[in-house]
Formats: sequence, C-alpha cells, structure tokens
Amino acid sequence: MKICVIEGDGIGKEVIPEALKVLNLLGNFEIIKAEAGLECYKKYGYYLPKETIEKAKEADIILFGAVTSNPKDKNYKSPIITLRKLFDLYANVRPINNFGLGEIVGKIAGYKFLDIKSIDIVIIRENTEDLYVGREKENADKAVAERIITKKGAERIVRFAFEYAKDNNRKKVSCIHKANVLKITDGLFLETFYKISKNYNIEANDYLVDATAMHLIKNPNIFDVIVTTNMFGDILSDEASALIGGLGLVPSANIGENKALFEPVHGSAPDIAGKGIANPMAAILCVSMIFDYINENKKANLIREAIKYCLINGKTTPDLGGNLKTKEVGDEVIKYIKEMI
Repeated sequence: MKICVIEGDGIGKEVIPEALKVLNLLGNFEIIKAEAGLECYKKYGYYLPKETIEKAKEADIILFGAVTSNPKDKNYKSPIITLRKLFDLYANVRPINNFGLGEIVGKIAGYKFLDIKSIDIVIIRENTEDLYVGREKENADKAVAERIITKKGAERIVRFAFEYAKDNNRKKVSCIHKANVLKITDGLFLETFYKISKNYNIEANDYLVDATAMHLIKNPNIFDVIVTTNMFGDILSDEASALIGGLGLVPSANIGENKALFEPVHGSAPDIAGKGIANPMAAILCVSMIFDYINENKKANLIREAIKYCLINGKTTPDLGGNLKTKEVGDEVIKYIKEMI
C-alpha cells in the first residue's frame, strides 16, 4: 500500500516525522514524499505542484501536515481544499475525544465550570460544498460569496454519518444547521437528513448551529455523532477541541470513494515553528485513523492507548502542560507501543 506524505509548512515538518515513526513501526507501507504549501511556492512557483498531484494520484492514502496560507495573493488556492476537491474527499471526520481523562484534560484545557469525565463526540463535516467552493466576486462596493448545497452532497454525507454511527455502535446522529434563516440551502440539508434517517434504527435530531455552539460549552455530552455542512463543521470542531486541550489532540480523516487523506486539524503555527515544541499527538492520532481505515483496529487502538498513557503521565509538549519536545513525545509513544507488542 502506498502513502503519499506531504509535510507542508511550519510545524507540519515537525509533527509528521513523528507520525511516520509510528506508521513505520506498526505497518509496512511504501512512503512517497511530496511537497505543497507556501515554502513550496517560494521554491517552485506552485502551492501544489503537478508532481505532487501525480504522486497523490498514485497513492492509496495521503498523510498531510499543514500549510501556511497566503492571503495577500489573490490567486492563492489552498492545497488541502484543492486535494479534497480533486479526489472528491467528501466526508471529513473529526473525533473529539478526551480518552476518559476529564480531570487531567480539563486542567490542561483550563475550564473549571465543567465536570465531565469523558467527552467522545465525532463531528462529520461535508467537505466539498458550502461557502468553501470559493466562488467569490466583488465590485466597487460589494463582495459576494456563493453557498452551494446540493441534494447529492447532502445525501451522501448524511448517509455516511449514519453508516459511521451504525458501524461504531453510536446511538445518535444530530444534524446541525441554520435552516430558520438559510431556508433553501440548509432547508435542503435538514430535509435530506430526516429523509435518510428513516432508514436507520438510530436516534436522529437537529440543532441550530448557534445553539450548538452554546451546548458544546455547557453540555457537550448531549452530542454523539454530529453531521453538518462544511463551514459549520470547520468552526464547531475547532470550538470543541478546546474541551479536550486544544487542536493538538484532534486528528481528521478526509474520505472519498477511492481515496482518503489524513491530517491534523491544527495549522502550520508559524509562531512556534522551528522551536521543537509542536504537539505531535494529532498527527500521531491520524495514524490511528489510517489503521482504522484499513481495518487494522488493534493497531489503531494501541496508538490511542499510547497517547492516553502520555497524557496520564504528563509526557506532553508545553501546550498540554508538559515540558517535552516534539521528538521526545514521539519517542514516548514509540516506547509504549514497543512494550505492548
């Protein structure tokens, strides 16, 4: 099996090598290295070179780090969004999981008003439509962005969410929307949700996105699986990450019919890049999601157990209250796994 590895910019170059150590320890993959991002643009004049696209096409799986955007360049196109569209990676899966370590992670996250031992939410976000299609235009006094929600797009992401819930013994799927205002686009999404929900013996309900933002803070465990549109899912998953210690603990999978891309949710973090203190746990958890994807669940669970061990024993980078370097956290994960296999 071939995996195309794109480290990208900033801390992507620091956390992905730690993920690769775990990947190579537990699996036997052909690794194909490729480039993308702002540094790539400075070298070659392309944010996503044709060579990288060809390597990604050749691979079965893509492991992606992070890239630095360039808002000053009006021609800039996000490499990750381009890859999602190119391979029709329509389902973005973002697990929000504190591994049952509410007290430990709660202190790290800095919240005192929640008494939650366990948070285990999966946010499933439509990945190819909505405002992120990038159809924008402007004139002298007006800027317009198109919001695209299709019946096909809504049907397949909702079906994916219910299938995910069924396969993972989840009890409830919640549709998050703003159909009270966006009556046509979110109205279509919500209508599709309830239509498809009838085919499953799984509880289905819905919440407005603004109410969801509040509930995630006050009572997150009313949620199990969340399915939502592209931008809402992007925002809510970042918000939810604060409950478990931040983006350094959130991996994600971008899944299509024939290919999957895995990436930590965090960005390139240029403010800490090069300091050796970036948290590699989200990138390492991407490897656990890769093993889940290829149905090697024992290996996936072993990686999650290693992360839990590090959290319990304070073997973390400064963002999670520890004093280890990026590489040292990776070494601790490797050490634990070797002792268990």
